[in-house]
Amino acid sequence: MPNSNENLTLHGFEPYQETKGEEYMNEKQLQHFKNLLLAWKKELMEEVDRTVSHMQDEASNFPDPADRASQEEEFSLELRTRDRERKLIKKIDKTIEQIDADDYGYCESCGVEIGIRRLEARPTATQCVDCKTLAEIKEKQIGS
Repeated sequence: MPNSNENLTLHGFEPYQETKGEEYMNEKQLQHFKNLLLAWKKELMEEVDRTVSHMQDEASNFPDPADRASQEEEFSLELRTRDRERKLIKKIDKTIEQIDADDYGYCESCGVEIGIRRLEARPTATQCVDCKTLAEIKEKQIGS
């Protein structure tokens, strides 16, 4: 349910409130996370549109090389940000596919429940906290 108090919500949605004895990843939960992901994707797509408009409106051929360089750096930063968001949109789409396939909310490494609170914090999570922590430790050891 969208809420006007954006500071306490994620993409306009109140955190899911589990009821005692409620089955994990039931229809209500799946629908909550799907709506959350769709709202997040919509926000990202709107940001892409704003960036395109901004770059078209602000594109100037400044005679001063320093001004031109500043503008190019600003555009470069925006494009890098949009590229990260493009990758996130792909991840959101993949997560929505998992929801539709009834394969959402379980760790891809060990199969246990990821947990509602973790999914609220990171709706695209594919691993439980333990497996993610282990993967990060291994990544640090390999990267060192």
